[in-house]
This record gives sequence, structure tokens and C-alpha cells, in this order.
Amino acid sequence: MRRRRRTEILIKGSSELAKNMFKEIERNYEIKTVEEADNGLVMVKMRESAKNSLFYLGEVLITEAKVQINQKFGIGIVRGYKPKFAYWLAVIDAAYNLNLEEIKNWEKALIKEENEIKSLVAISQAKILKTKVNFENMKV
Repeated sequence: MRRRRRTEILIKGSSELAKNMFKEIERNYEIKTVEEADNGLVMVKMRESAKNSLFYLGEVLITEAKVQINQKFGIGIVRGYKPKFAYWLAVIDAAYNLNLEEIKNWEKALIKEENEIKSLVAISQAKILKTKVNFENMKV
């Protein structure tokens, strides 16, 4: 599973999944903190549709952490102030970079969580679409 997809699932899904994955690695390996979880700001790019040009919408607060396990690094970045969660993501990233044995068991849990996220999004979209106005049916 690619890093982007994996991270998106962990961020959008239950934090318990990330916590359990982190604990599994913490029990079996020595984790060296390279950079403590710290805040930062990231510029958000948007595309203006009329001219198809990029512009910066503003800044977003992030929390970033970096760790090392057996000479491989991991990085965790999350929106908002969530130092523990950023640290967990960094450890999980390092585990994947090392291709540890534990990650083979995580694939099923990540796919299950992804399916739950998709079903919640579908339910939310269905609620929104109930309120959508169809202007073709309106008499002017």
C-alpha cells in the first residue's frame, strides 16, 4: 500500500488503529526520536478555475514528528495540534520504510478502515443530496 493512501486512511479513520499499530512496533523495536513533535505552518495552494492559475489560500497549522528505527527514518505530519498522533504516524512510516514483519498484518485492518470511511462518506453525501434543488423542475 502506498504511503499517501495509508496515511489518508490513518488520518481520516479511527485513531485507535494508528495507536494499536504504534504500540505493536513500540513493544518490539527501539524507537529513536529524531525530532520531537512540533508545530508548523504550511501554505495551502488552490487552483482558480476561471484562469486555471494557482494561488495561495492561506496557512494551516500542522504537527510534525520524525523518528528513526534501525537506521530508517519515519515522518508523521497531521493537521492541527496533535503531537501524539504525529509521533504514531512517524513510527508507522518508519516501520513501512523498514518493511518490518508486523506490517503484513496491517493491510487487512487498513482496507477495512478504508471501507468504513467510504461508507460514512456515502451516508453523508446522501444526506446532502436530499437537500439539493433541481432547477429544471422549477417554474420561472
